Amino acid sequence: MGLSSNVNEKASLIWAIADKLTGVYKPHEYGLVILPLTVIRRFDCILADTKDAVVAEYEKVQKLPMRDVLLQSAAKHDFYNTSKYTFERLAADPDNVETNFRAYLNGFSDNVQDIIAKFNFDVQITRMAEKGILYIVLKEFTTPQADLHPDLISNLEMGYIFEEIIRRFSEAHNEDAGQHYTPREVIQLMVNILFNDDNDVLSGNGTAKTIYDPACGTGGMLSVAESYLHELNASTKLLAFGQEFNDETFAICKADMLIKGNDASFIKDGNTLTGDQFEGQHFDYIISNPPFGREWKNEKAAIEKEAKKGFAGRFGPGLPAVGDGQMLFLLTAIAKMKEVKEGGSRIAIIQNGSPLFTGDAGSGPSEIRRYILENDLLEAIIALPNDIFYNTGIATYIWVLSNRKQGTKREGKVQLINANQCYEKRRKSLGNKRNDIPQKAINGITKLYGEFSETEISKIFKSKDFGYTKITVERPLRDEHNELLLKNGKKQPDKNLRDTENVPLNENIEEYFKREVLPFAPDAWIDRKKSKIGYEIPFTRYFYKYEAPRPTEEIQVEILDIETELQGSLEEIFDI
Repeated sequence: MGLSSNVNEKASLIWAIADKLTGVYKPHEYGLVILPLTVIRRFDCILADTKDAVVAEYEKVQKLPMRDVLLQSAAKHDFYNTSKYTFERLAADPDNVETNFRAYLNGFSDNVQDIIAKFNFDVQITRMAEKGILYIVLKEFTTPQADLHPDLISNLEMGYIFEEIIRRFSEAHNEDAGQHYTPREVIQLMVNILFNDDNDVLSGNGTAKTIYDPACGTGGMLSVAESYLHELNASTKLLAFGQEFNDETFAICKADMLIKGNDASFIKDGNTLTGDQFEGQHFDYIISNPPFGREWKNEKAAIEKEAKKGFAGRFGPGLPAVGDGQMLFLLTAIAKMKEVKEGGSRIAIIQNGSPLFTGDAGSGPSEIRRYILENDLLEAIIALPNDIFYNTGIATYIWVLSNRKQGTKREGKVQLINANQCYEKRRKSLGNKRNDIPQKAINGITKLYGEFSETEISKIFKSKDFGYTKITVERPLRDEHNELLLKNGKKQPDKNLRDTENVPLNENIEEYFKREVLPFAPDAWIDRKKSKIGYEIPFTRYFYKYEAPRPTEEIQVEILDIETELQGSLEEIFDI
């Protein structure tokens, strides 16, 4: 899925326009101008062929209630511009460029104006005008290298160009990039897995599928999924749906959809956790890299209100700790799955290590894991290499979920793939991103997942293997003479001696108790009323390799060698 040289060259030429911003803007700010202007210029080029027809139609229909539909028809697109200006006409009148440019932007249809507003581009127009570079920059976008007419650049190519510019903007941001940019190789791996063994997608029968991202950022995941599916089977259409909270990244995502001729109305803005813009809708695929380690204290009231609806809302299984909302996105993804009778769904979502094990039996996180595993929704968890994201070096995992496991080799089972070592070092770091996952590794991980077989880095478990019963072990209360204290003839528990044990679900509790507890505490008993079921996935434990300590003699020799070397250095320094 690499960029063609033509696309890469066009992106480079557009990005080179940023040289005109030097002095007024810092390099990490270039995207504030280049991204919106690339979008606007593309729209300008697309609408060029029907420009005069739209202006003429506007004169006739501007006061009619149906004008939007009529103007779209005249433009032959889902958007239009009713002003008399084009980029070329703006460049022909340098003295009035700011006034004319604002009039030009105001002539766009509401869907484009929404994008421009979310970019907060008005601020940049004022900034460039005050510093005397607005005309210079707009003039650069009328040169041949900035000609983005559809006859020269297809929608698919334009999508690639725009994504490449987004990538460069993200790299200019360096450590901040991860907030709205997931590395391409990670997305490709997730998309590989989403479409794995989906015959409807691969068979070439022209079906339409839907994909949803509840935290879509700039739309990178949706774009890669669409372009990858196009490579697999050009006759299958993928309808992309997404919601994004950040205004600028929402604008980029929506613009990307319009640029490629997709239905941009499927991209919604707003906080997914407090205001689901796709309530009641379900999708064939769900893909996401939601924020993790971010508290949801500000959204607490709305989320708890929805949680009270139980399974009529998204948060029926439970709520995670208020300090980390990533599992709320996991629950949202699950709630968006199609029913099995409708074909079911598959999810690929990134989480950090916390959702694997945080929370004791009966807690929100444990109950969420319990719901997922007892309903046989978890297909696989893939441990990614460290240092592959821009804004974090911590361990990350892809959770793969599906409600289509019944009757397949995956029924009742979970695959853990430890791809932690499947990376190559980057020549130059980008923030925390020091490693890449090479194409060979992407193919290998995809193959491991598809074959569902055990290897050194792939292990298969029963869903029940991750469950346990937390039992409360009581010891009797005694007086200072070590005599039992009874109440109504019954032994009373000593709170100071109370303990708990986690008994695997696949073990008999009584047998475990006799073997692990009674030999050390013959007077102990289990308080059955306090027993709780819990689930955790101690991923690293399953792949831990014991390394025997080095022989003492070997270490001693090494220490003596170091001491001798150090003594020689000291003699040189102090001329002893």
